[in-house]
Amino acid sequence: MSSNPVAETVASLLPRAKAELTELVAFKSVADFAQFPKSESEGAANWIADALRADGFVDVAPLDTPDGTQSVYGYLPGPEGAKTVLLYAHYDVQPPLDEAGWTSPPFELTERDGRWYGRGTADCKGGAIMHLLALRALKANGGVPVHVKVIVEGSEEQGTGGLERYAEQHPELLKADAIVIGDAGNFRVGLPTVTTTLRGMTLVRVQIDTLAGNLHSGQFGGAAPDALAALIRVLDSLRAEDGSTTVDGLDATARWEGLEYAEEQFRTDAKVLDEVGLLGDGSVADRIWARPAVTVLGIDCPPVVGATPSVQSSARALVSLRVPPGVDAAEATKLLQAHVEAHTPWGARVSTEQIGQGQAFRADTTSPGYQAMADAMAVAYPGETMQYAGQGGSIPLCNTLAGLYPQAEILLIGLSEPEAQIHAVNESVSPEELERLSVAEALFLRNYAAS
Repeated sequence: MSSNPVAETVASLLPRAKAELTELVAFKSVADFAQFPKSESEGAANWIADALRADGFVDVAPLDTPDGTQSVYGYLPGPEGAKTVLLYAHYDVQPPLDEAGWTSPPFELTERDGRWYGRGTADCKGGAIMHLLALRALKANGGVPVHVKVIVEGSEEQGTGGLERYAEQHPELLKADAIVIGDAGNFRVGLPTVTTTLRGMTLVRVQIDTLAGNLHSGQFGGAAPDALAALIRVLDSLRAEDGSTTVDGLDATARWEGLEYAEEQFRTDAKVLDEVGLLGDGSVADRIWARPAVTVLGIDCPPVVGATPSVQSSARALVSLRVPPGVDAAEATKLLQAHVEAHTPWGARVSTEQIGQGQAFRADTTSPGYQAMADAMAVAYPGETMQYAGQGGSIPLCNTLAGLYPQAEILLIGLSEPEAQIHAVNESVSPEELERLSVAEALFLRNYAAS
């Protein structure tokens, strides 16, 4: 990184950032209170609030959102007449999954091979630290030239819509000229990238019932309708022979126009086992950024250990459908539910329940904020040009903000590049990326104020 005062300040603040991220990662802030204590999420929210107050923010408050979680808000006044920029991150995290699969404890930040490991380091507690670093660097070099609003969400990973509903009920709170969503990531380490599209998402719980109770498989198996077998048939119907998603009535042929994703690079990033094929057809970018994708997130059935020779009377699954830009998530949900019902065999009783939904997002890359960000990225990443990419994941708040503030420019950056392995075991963040993106965000705020 070429030497400049902002970059030098960020570099000097990196040890402090590591210490703060260590404290924040220690909170088991999974917003599923059936699995993790609510006090862990409340502790993380209070940590964020205290950090904002210490950095001069006013009106700092944990906001009680309709889904029972808290989002933390703060306001940092800028010069009179300045533009307003909203900075977003979330402090809630995914469950650690199999803790035995972690090389180091998931809620203890651990440095290894030049990266910092721990749940939330990249997604997205690191994003909150990135915002703080950028603002501190500006304060040390002439001041923050815009009004800044910060919102750090408490339930993004659960998709339960708490902050979206709160924003709709308080439309003035998050109003801004530009919005920086710090929950995306570079296409690869060292390649500055803004995410311009996001797939939406719907979550549907499927329940199949066939019998009044389980039956002995020797006495009744062969004629008694097996609910688990019926569920397997239904789930299999959601994919074609090549693995493409096939929901009746849902288009799965769209093409991605933009940065391409080499298949071998994807195999490396996704850690696909040797000789195991990828799913679907078209380019990798088509498949992960422009088309729907169904994933079975979980199945309720007897575990192998302790299983008895029984015909199952009931089975349940949680199904995720990623919805590409241009497709309404509510309509996709209806198509998914209709497909499940139509493909349930043997007259089995089936019920579906939607438990989460978020719309897809597409940014306007012609807005002045994108030039301000490109110029900032060019300084933070010498010799590189800012790239536009899609992201297969969902950030439901983006569409809510776009609807509430249609004139606002929305930019998505962040720390979740492929090596970060977000949502998987051994999630990590590159401290170099944290440093460079903090510099980029600080310079963006300065550029945007002058635009």
